[in-house]
Amino acid sequence: MSTPDVQYSISVRNPQGREITFAQAIREALAEEMRRDPRVFIIGEDVAEAGTVFKVLTGLVDEFGPERVIDSPISEAGITGMGVGAAITGMRPVVDIMFGDFITLTMDQMVNQAAKTHYMSGGKLKVPMVLRTTLGATRRSAAQHSQSLHAWFSHIPGLKVAIPATPYDAKGLMKTAIRDDNPVAIFEDKMLYQSKGPVPAEEYTLPFGVADIKRTGTDITLVATSSMVLVALEAAEKLAELGISAEVVDPRTTVPLDRETLIQSAKKTSRAIVIDEGYHSYGVTAELASVIADGAFYYLDAPVKRLGAMDVPVPFSPVLEDLTVPTAEQVVEMAKALCGRH
Repeated sequence: MSTPDVQYSISVRNPQGREITFAQAIREALAEEMRRDPRVFIIGEDVAEAGTVFKVLTGLVDEFGPERVIDSPISEAGITGMGVGAAITGMRPVVDIMFGDFITLTMDQMVNQAAKTHYMSGGKLKVPMVLRTTLGATRRSAAQHSQSLHAWFSHIPGLKVAIPATPYDAKGLMKTAIRDDNPVAIFEDKMLYQSKGPVPAEEYTLPFGVADIKRTGTDITLVATSSMVLVALEAAEKLAELGISAEVVDPRTTVPLDRETLIQSAKKTSRAIVIDEGYHSYGVTAELASVIADGAFYYLDAPVKRLGAMDVPVPFSPVLEDLTVPTAEQVVEMAKALCGRH
């Protein structure tokens, strides 16, 4: 997937003009929160000396030591369970799961323990932990390292889910997640780690449940998540050349979801496409499309359309893999059809 050179967020105020990468933004957020709160620690496979397989956490162990940046055994179930236990007893763990595909091994701990402990204890216990992991294909990592499974956790009451698309959002949402008293899963697209964007040097956090309008428009709404925000922005540029004004809305969190911003944008433009890299069937696109169709029904001039990943295991073949995820060209063609520009 290409990462076009676009201005990511119209909401960023960055007078110093500082730009850093997505990976640096995540690392800054973690370092700042670990300095601020001694209860915060990181545990995961290859997080210390290696700095993770994507080198996102490089250098943190030098500052905070192996007691707070902990290299774990290869047991996603084990380290997530330790994270849940540590959170219940007063710590604020960040559990690093190397690839999002491996959350299959954390489901009991996250779904049956972390998500339900506050409820089942009558509010007496809380689980302030963060599970950070990846999503995204087109890295040539084959079927077991390329899936986008954020819909799974979004389906479970008691879990919050953040899906940042820009360095600015990644830092602000990570800091908010660490301070939240609920379990939060953050999915970072592995193809975005080297993308750059404006990030203020001063302290800031971003509230959950507040969508960001990345680009204003009047003819069609493109609701996009994670890396698909960049795809939508690229499509919006191409559509502008055709005289079609596209508004790009990034939910930023699927739980809680800013339904009102999605609905109001669709009411304004009267057309909407939802784009997500998760599988097409039973996924995020279906939920967001339903929200828009229900809330903006009498304002829509066309059915809400959606683009997700093909319902196939992600191929290793580059040619085939690239066909499985939504592209800007597909968004453009769908938008043209909805706007009557065949």
